[in-house]
Amino acid sequence: MAENGPREWLVVYLKGLCMGMADSVPGVSGGTIALIVGIYERLIDAIAGLDPRVVGHLAELHTQDGRAALHDDLIEMDVPFLLALGSGMVTAVAIMAEIMHSAIEAYPTPTAAFFFGLIAAAAVVLYRYVSFDSPGRIGAALLGFGLAVFVAGFTQNGGGSSAPVILFGSGALAISAMVLPGVSGAFILYMLGQYEYMSGLPGQFISELSSFVGGGDPSALIAVGTPIAVFIVGALVGLFTIAHAVNYALEHYREATLTFLVSLMVGSLRAPVSDIADNAADLSGPLIAASVVGAVVGALLVIALDQFTEDITFDTDEQRPPRTETPVND
Repeated sequence: MAENGPREWLVVYLKGLCMGMADSVPGVSGGTIALIVGIYERLIDAIAGLDPRVVGHLAELHTQDGRAALHDDLIEMDVPFLLALGSGMVTAVAIMAEIMHSAIEAYPTPTAAFFFGLIAAAAVVLYRYVSFDSPGRIGAALLGFGLAVFVAGFTQNGGGSSAPVILFGSGALAISAMVLPGVSGAFILYMLGQYEYMSGLPGQFISELSSFVGGGDPSALIAVGTPIAVFIVGALVGLFTIAHAVNYALEHYREATLTFLVSLMVGSLRAPVSDIADNAADLSGPLIAASVVGAVVGALLVIALDQFTEDITFDTDEQRPPRTETPVND
C-alpha cells in the first residue's frame, strides 16, 4: 500500500504507537501487534531491503540527479514507511518507559512478577513452534537456555551500564527484536540488565530538555542525551547487520531459531525471579498478593494477544510478493 496523504501516514504512525507500547514491556512482541494491524510483512520486507550503500548519494546531493537518485532509492526501500512507523514507536516508548521506570522504582516486586508472567506466557505461547527432534535443535535449546541463565546472572543487580560499548550493543540487539516473533526489544534489554537504566533515560532527557529551553545548563542535557544517542546509533547499525542475520536465520533455520528463542525466554526467567528474591525480606501478605496479581495479569495479557492472533502466522514468506532489487548505485 502506498501512502499518498497525511491521513495514511497518520495511520502508520498510530500503528507504530501500538507497536511501541507493546515493545516497551518484556514478553509482549511488537511483531505480534504488527501482525494484528496488518503491517508485519511490509515491516520485514522494509528492514530486509535497507541498503547502507544509499549513503553514497550524499556526495551528490548538490546535483539534481543526485537528489533524485537518493529520493528514488529511499522510496524503493520504503524508508518513509519506516520513519512514520518508527516515529510512532519512539513516541510510545518515551511515554511507556517513564511509566515502567516509575513502576520498577515504586513497586519492584510486583513489577518483576508482572514481567515473569509476561515472559513465561510468551514462552508457552511460542512452544507450539518448538521441536526437539534433531541434535541441532536440542543444541539450539541448550545454547539459548544456558546463554540466558548466564547473562541474567551476570547482569543481575548491575543497575544497568552507561558504558558506550554496552549501550551500543544493547541498541543493536534490541532492534533485532523487530523481526523476532514473540520477542520484544524490552525483553532483550531486561535480559541484559539494561531495562531499568534505559527506561529512565527518556524521562530524564525530556526534563533536561525543558530546563535547557528555559535557559538551563546544556551540560546536563548532553550527559543524558549522549547514552541515548549511542543506543540509537547501535540500533541503526543493528538494522543493517543483526536484523538481517536474524531474518536469514528465520528463513533458513526457522525451527532451530524458534527453539533457541523459546529456550532463551525460559532461561531469562532467572532475572525476574532474582529480582523478587532480592526483595524477599520485605515481602508481606499484601505484597505477595499484588505480585501474584501482577504475574497473572502479565500472563493473561500475552494469552489474550495469542488468542486474538491465533489464525495469523508469522510464517508469511509464501504470501509476500516478489521483491524488486533496490537500485542503489555501487
